[in-house]
Amino acid sequence: MTAVDGGLQLEVPAENLVVRPSALVIYEIPPEKRRGFEAAQRQLHAFGAASLGTDVEAWRVATEKDLSVERFTRDGIAQMETISVTADANPAAVFERLGRDVWARPVVGMGGNDVFHVTTDEQLHAATRYYGESGLGWLMARDANNFTPDGVRQQFRVVVLDGRVVYACEHVQAQPDAPCNETRGAVSTRLSLDELPPELHQLAVSATKSLGLNLGGVDLALVNGGVVFEVNVHPAFNTSIPIEESFATPYIEAHLALR
Repeated sequence: MTAVDGGLQLEVPAENLVVRPSALVIYEIPPEKRRGFEAAQRQLHAFGAASLGTDVEAWRVATEKDLSVERFTRDGIAQMETISVTADANPAAVFERLGRDVWARPVVGMGGNDVFHVTTDEQLHAATRYYGESGLGWLMARDANNFTPDGVRQQFRVVVLDGRVVYACEHVQAQPDAPCNETRGAVSTRLSLDELPPELHQLAVSATKSLGLNLGGVDLALVNGGVVFEVNVHPAFNTSIPIEESFATPYIEAHLALR
């Protein structure tokens, strides 16, 4: 990666490939590799690359969920009470404080993996042992009890681009102890933007703004007027629902407008 004639040049010597892009789309960098990608982001920013993916701080705060919780708390973004289980924390005391009905999740994760619904001491001990053996930092969050009248868990994925909602879907999960992720068996239904509860529109926009993201996939639920679970840096393009026109195309267009 170099600056040539005032522009950005990307090279892959092993492939004899040299490209001078007018806009650069950065996507699908796995969460666990994002810290290692920060030097490249800073270099791209210094070279003035036309890209929405060079904000190191926004990526870090959104990727590392303990930082997201702190930022939401600072900015008054509604969320379920969440506590980081640090090395000097007492997991049992955290569990009690949060009402003995919590979701344990890694600080850095993806797709609902390494996430557990914990309601018993035995489950807490198993989760504590799991995170300890895997070396993952983790958090506990009070369960939102986001059930529909039919008894299934419900949450929404809302994609925000440059301060406006461009896509929304509903996730329902029949298994009460499983996360509301498609990869964990949840069923997704595309919603028109008019079908999205209005209070979730502004909450999703405020959450992405709080983290400093131009694009974010916000996971939230309609309880207590709306609560945010997390914001994803890279909401997936390859879901079970066609999304190209809804936010993949606008995302590319937003890059081209930077030129």
